Amino acid sequence: MRIAMLSYRSKPHCGGQGIYLRHLSRELTALGHQVEVFSGQPYPVLDEGVTLTKVPSLDLYREPDPFRVPKLREFRDLIDVQEFLIMCLAGFPEARTFSRRIARLMKDRAGDFDIAHDNQVLGYGMRDIEEHGLPLITTLHHPITYDRRIDLAQTRNPWRKITLRRWYGFLRMQGKVARQARWIMTPSETSKRDIATDFGVDPAKMHVVLLGVDDMFVPPTTPRVPGRIMAMASADAPMKGVATLLEAFAKLRTERDVELVLVTRPTPGGRTEKLIDKLGIGPHVRFVHGISDEELVALMGSAEVACVPSLYEGFSLPTAELMACATPLVVSEAGAIPEVTGPDGLCADLVPPGDVEQLRSALAALLDDPERRARMGAAGRARVEEMFSWRAVAVKVAAQYEQVIEQFRAEQTGQTSTTGQTLQTSTQGA
Repeated sequence: MRIAMLSYRSKPHCGGQGIYLRHLSRELTALGHQVEVFSGQPYPVLDEGVTLTKVPSLDLYREPDPFRVPKLREFRDLIDVQEFLIMCLAGFPEARTFSRRIARLMKDRAGDFDIAHDNQVLGYGMRDIEEHGLPLITTLHHPITYDRRIDLAQTRNPWRKITLRRWYGFLRMQGKVARQARWIMTPSETSKRDIATDFGVDPAKMHVVLLGVDDMFVPPTTPRVPGRIMAMASADAPMKGVATLLEAFAKLRTERDVELVLVTRPTPGGRTEKLIDKLGIGPHVRFVHGISDEELVALMGSAEVACVPSLYEGFSLPTAELMACATPLVVSEAGAIPEVTGPDGLCADLVPPGDVEQLRSALAALLDDPERRARMGAAGRARVEEMFSWRAVAVKVAAQYEQVIEQFRAEQTGQTSTTGQTLQTSTQGA
């Protein structure tokens, strides 16, 4: 198949969407399919054989000057103007404007592909792609409505609440586009349920396809660092639960010699840095970002215990990657995290999200029990080997592509299609 993968921002360390794009495109290519990725900035890291077509935006949120004011010569068309004006009005424009750029591109290029794959863009322009004769399938990792609820709940400033509601204004668009989507893939039963609830999407047109873990994530060959706790957060945002972890860590520091390594880039002068100063734990907390894949794997394998304190996750790739490194885990019983670690408690200790004392107690107990850490790490590694393979993900996604293509072609030729019934049957068995 000839596949167009569409993603408005795709750098792997920007979050799970970028990781999904990279590994899925690589494995689809390895299966013999032709994959071309269309992306805005920050551009993805792709593997050999995958083609990248850049779809440049104004890149308004780039480092080190986010929310920048572009020079007049940078504006190329009215889409660029719309992008800048939405930002000026405190909105987030990238999904909307990327979808318009892609719709314009596909008007001329639809014949080059058998299917287009929307990686949670869900902009209005996506609805135009099928009008150009190209079937579209959508991946929706989780509804961002959860991010909005958590952000608003943790914000006391009335003006900040107004700007947050404006920032998340794109969700009205995403909900409409999701309800009109032909077929949606999502990585967990939790996400499927929440998409149906928050976006009103018919569960019959959603199918769960688990995510994978790259083969580079392996157990360490050197001893772990005593007292090292680590956590990963793709964004310095309330939903990642970093504040809960910092407060639990501060209590641990009064009892024992521990250090905390956070794989994230904190907002300068933001809530995380302020909380660290307030708790007086600055010398014992280290931030790491911009490291290579090899350095990340080594860091994951260096921790005695890792923590995933998120208040919600649609899947949680960091959880699965840490399990692949045989790193013992304390995780929040939130969103799809329990689906990743399993129902039996062998691979991780689960604690209520946002509960500082429960998190402190679980971390302390695991640090004090090296035999249980070893058993937990081995169980996590075994679960990843059994369930989370990117090659298996690619095979399942390719099967979804074939069904959607068949359905679309049947509609185009006016034939009676049974594919919709097949899709519904596969969903009921998921």
